[in-house]
Amino acid sequence: MKPGTFTQLYEQLVIAVKFWECLFNPSRRKIIFSYISGILTNLGHKSLIVNGYSDHVHIFFGRNPSISTSDTVSAIKKSSSYFINEQGWFVGKFQWQDGYGAFSYSRSHVDDVYKYIANQEDHHKSSRFRDEYKEMLNKCEIEFEERFLFDFFDDVDERL
Repeated sequence: MKPGTFTQLYEQLVIAVKFWECLFNPSRRKIIFSYISGILTNLGHKSLIVNGYSDHVHIFFGRNPSISTSDTVSAIKKSSSYFINEQGWFVGKFQWQDGYGAFSYSRSHVDDVYKYIANQEDHHKSSRFRDEYKEMLNKCEIEFEERFLFDFFDDVDERL
């Protein structure tokens, strides 16, 4: 960064698993989320929390303004997919779905967003990812068409 440049940019990304056969069980989640946190650090971002559920990940970080959101998402998806496939955890090839959600926050919202993301497992005992994601889009007044949203795996039993 150049001298005299000061930023405070907080961003949450949401990405989703492509195939229901590749859903994350609880023991793998911690490994995968930690790996994603390392990717953020290597990009010069400040990882605040990475957490999610079997079919999606919330990534909350202080953003390095030199790297775009799309480049960040691309690096996360590419590197983590490679890592996950190298582990041989799934019969088929692991992939992330196309697209992502990106949401910005002010400093006053950091604690609430952090707590929300930290509480994903409990949150999804009573709420589906589909409903959570649509609520996030609506709350931020982001217009969307249902057909362009993620493929949701609401009917897949969570016994991972």
